[in-house]
Amino acid sequence: MTLFAGHYGSGKTNIAINYAEWLRASGRQVTVADLDIVNPYFRTQDSRERLLSQGIGLIVSPFAGSNLDAPAMPAETYALLSDPACSAVLDVGGDERGALALGRYSRSIREEGDYEMLFVLNTCRPLTRTVEEALEVMGEIEEACSLPFTALVHNSNLGPHTDAETVLTGAETARALSARTGLPIKMHCAGVSICRSLEGMDEPVFPLRLQRLYYQLMEGDKPWQN
Repeated sequence: MTLFAGHYGSGKTNIAINYAEWLRASGRQVTVADLDIVNPYFRTQDSRERLLSQGIGLIVSPFAGSNLDAPAMPAETYALLSDPACSAVLDVGGDERGALALGRYSRSIREEGDYEMLFVLNTCRPLTRTVEEALEVMGEIEEACSLPFTALVHNSNLGPHTDAETVLTGAETARALSARTGLPIKMHCAGVSICRSLEGMDEPVFPLRLQRLYYQLMEGDKPWQN
């Protein structure tokens, strides 16, 4: 079980989708559960066809994006958490409010005992530019969902203006956060074309293909990473 959580705009939804695809390519049975119930613009729902075409399951709340305070998740979510044959990838909502949806499953997750809780750090976004800011967000999310983080995922980016220097600069903050928390850096994320310039980093580099966002689906825009 792999859980991705972070501040709004950290890129956790896109990472969750790409990670599920990577797991599936390795031959595993995979299902993505979207627990992000407050953000209507970055949704796994918008990648449904992309996921299903690869044999990846998808669980989403029928109230996703409705801004209800306590939307219900489908009963399949509990079944997923107790299924040892399936690799579960959970996209947790941004900040402490979004993480509240995870709280109802935290006891089951702890009892299962086989999980990673990954904090997605994007140093190019407000409120997570520094180690101190990231620590505050991490604490809020952990308190809301009653699960501690186990590792860090670094995903600093400037959208279409991202270059290798953007990732390398953010990586220094990620390493400082790792030193403060004692949590390892699981991976640095970057668009496929940028990854070629990041060879030789101490930690793994994970290539990303960007999902189409809600407004891009409406306007027909193309994603910026490939």
